[in-house]
Formats: sequence, structure tokens, C-alpha cells
Amino acid sequence: MKKILITGASGFIGSFIVEEALRRELEVWAAVRPTSSRKYLQDTRIRFIELDFGSEEKLTEQLRGHDFEYIVHAAGATKCLHRKDFFRTNTEGTKHLVRAILRLSMPIEKFVYISSLSVFGPICEQQPYREILESDTPHPNTAYGESKLQAEEFLENYSPSSNTSPTGGQGSLPYVILRPTGVYGPRERDYFLMAKTIKNHTDFAVGYKQQDITFVFVKDLVQAVFLALERGRPGRKYFISDGKAYQSSTFSRLVRRELGSPWWIRLTVPVWGLRVVTFFGEYIGRLTGTISALNNDKYNIMKQRNWRCDISPAVKELGYKPQYDLERGVKETIKWYKDNEWL
Repeated sequence: MKKILITGASGFIGSFIVEEALRRELEVWAAVRPTSSRKYLQDTRIRFIELDFGSEEKLTEQLRGHDFEYIVHAAGATKCLHRKDFFRTNTEGTKHLVRAILRLSMPIEKFVYISSLSVFGPICEQQPYREILESDTPHPNTAYGESKLQAEEFLENYSPSSNTSPTGGQGSLPYVILRPTGVYGPRERDYFLMAKTIKNHTDFAVGYKQQDITFVFVKDLVQAVFLALERGRPGRKYFISDGKAYQSSTFSRLVRRELGSPWWIRLTVPVWGLRVVTFFGEYIGRLTGTISALNNDKYNIMKQRNWRCDISPAVKELGYKPQYDLERGVKETIKWYKDNEWL
């Protein structure tokens, strides 16, 4: 039985990866923090390990004695109070993990890093929009995207011999990078807030210029993770979506339908209006120590007009076949929210 380590296991995406790994009868190790909720990690077959990504030395000691064939690095920060926190978690945490496992000479067959389409930023926005290609040059415009890109670049450029600390390890890391677009599904909280707003009779759009957005249902992303573990060529990077592009209003209409079509008011906010809201949201968040959903990164994400991406390499090389278009995914998601009394 092969052993798999899943970081960020208590999170939205990580918990689904754990479930699929158990279904495949792998020996599953869930990396968590002492404060992590284990609400969706109740299966008695799960083995837990507490990891401190803030220190390469601590990680090395915590991982000593373990040999994992597979590692899926899904841990990361999507919202932070301060810009530097994205890099501390997403970039430095990844560096510490990679250096630790190479120091320990683990027999890694595949290391899958879950990055983000956000590493590219607002490119290809000349209408008609074209798909972002892996050959395009990334220009992230969010701290989140920058931190993920720096982690990607570390994986691409790192070799044990360049590490200034004593490694004791040999060889390189057989990594595969996945760049999913907006991930939604049961247990997810950001899109849930949109659904809750619609249930309360209001919907918001940002900007008047056409916006093409893309989605991937969490179970399709999990499919891509295990295909990458099985078939991904080391060093490859794959965009992951459901293969379609939608107008910004499509998600709202589908959510409203699944909620029983409550009356609503749809408001389109100019980009400058969103900028004002997110500016004060960020400022208030820092004053109160509470991370706001309306922050500077969110502003740059919502004003971006083109989120199309080319998933053909994942389809051809991995055999990736999305099972959920937005209509099917929203139906399953809203049903879960209702069944679990979120809505």
C-alpha cells in the first residue's frame, strides 16, 4: 500500500483529496495544524501528522522516519491581513517542505503542487478574449498570485546542490504543478457567500466590460490531482477548469434557480466603486485584525476580465475529463448547502 501525504488536509480542497485517496485504498496521512478542524476528516483510516511549515528544521524532524511515495501540497493561504503573510505561507512554506523532504531522501514518486490560474494575472484581455496558454508570460497582480508564482519558480529552479544548508539528500523532486481556476463545491465558503447574498435578494456584478470567467468543481480538481500523480510528467504545469467559459451572470442565475428563484435586485458596480469598497474593507480589516472578503487582492481578481485558460494539455497528457459543467456543479453545491443547513 502506497503512502500519500496531503497538506492542507482540513481545508476545502484538501478534505476532498483525502476522501479520494481513501477510496483508492492508499495509506493516507493528513497534515494538519494543532488548531485545524477535523470535521471532514472523521474516517478512522486517516493518520494525522502535525507539520510546521514555518521552519525547515522543524519540518525535517516532524517528517523524519516517514517515507511517502506521493505528496500533494494543497496547503496555502488565500486571504491574509498583510501582504507578507502570503509569501510566508505560500512561498516560504513550500520551500521549507521541499527542502525537508529532499534532506530526508524520501522515495517520492510524484509531488503535486496546487497552484492557481492567478499566477498569470490580467493578460489576454484584448477582445475577443483568447485562452491563456502555458507559453504566456505570467504577470500576477495579486499578492496571492505572486506568492504562488514564486513557489512555482522555486520548484522549477531548485536543486539540492544549490541549497546552502546541509541536505544529505540526492536527486531532484518529480513535481507536477496544477493551476486550477475558481474552485467551487460543497464546503467552500467564498462562493457560499455569493449564494447567501442571492438568497437575501441581492446580486452584484463588477464593471461593464465583458467578463469571461471559468470554474472547476472540486471533484474534477481532485480527479486532476490523481491523474497527475499517475501520469503527470515531472516538471509539467497544467491549467484545470471545466473547459468552458461563462459570463459573469451565469453563476448567479444558476444559484438563484436552485434556490427556488427568489426575487432579487441585480446591481452592477463600476470598477472604481469596487475599489473604494475594497480599500476601506482592507483598512478596517487591519484595524480589527479580521480578514475581510473585500480586500485589495479581491479587487484585482474581480476587475480582471479574462479567466479563459487552455486545458488541452491536461486532457491530452493526463486523460483529464471534466465531469461537471457549471449547471451540474451548482446544483450539487446548493443541495449540499441546504442539506447541511448553510442556506
